[in-house]
Amino acid sequence: MKNTFKTILTLGLIIISLITMNAQKQKMENTALLIIDVQNDYFPGGKMMLENAEQAGENTRKVLEYFRKNNLPVIHIQHISTNDGATFFLPDTEGAKINPRVLPREDEKIIIKHFPNSFRETDLMDYLRSKEIKNLVITGMMTDVCVEATTRAAFDFGFTNTIIGDATATRNRELNGEVVKAAEVQRATLAGISALGNLYARVINTHELLK
Repeated sequence: MKNTFKTILTLGLIIISLITMNAQKQKMENTALLIIDVQNDYFPGGKMMLENAEQAGENTRKVLEYFRKNNLPVIHIQHISTNDGATFFLPDTEGAKINPRVLPREDEKIIIKHFPNSFRETDLMDYLRSKEIKNLVITGMMTDVCVEATTRAAFDFGFTNTIIGDATATRNRELNGEVVKAAEVQRATLAGISALGNLYARVINTHELLK
């Protein structure tokens, strides 16, 4: 009787596990990961170091591993500065290279951009359509510039967006001669994007995605 009960219990757990896995798979269908500008100049020693870049980079790595493990599409966005007066992400420099934490694999798409909006003058839209992507999970830097610009554009193009908040980072800003701390910029930007019932994007953290 004990063995029969154990067998039934084991089978029940297996069925529940399979149902859960299938539900998760369906939930992530037509979903791609967008890693925006996780490049060396944003990290310690770089020309435009951000607050909490290393933590955000590490969380982005965890999200990337999750997508790879589940065989989901990954898109790396790399910014190369071509405008006059640019001081970072300059062509053919170490700082413009994608950070080792999230180095692309051969089968992962890399898109070069020259503007904050990753869709502007790139083939991002064509690539997403070719893969029938409808949902984007977004990580990267800087939160209030390229991440925000890309997210708002993606919404306008009809994508459903999720930002991994702790896998993004920014730096102090200045307004009318006063310094606005990076933490305030980060919080306000994410609050604005997720306002009105997550209009432009839902904001979650790395743990929420991985669980």
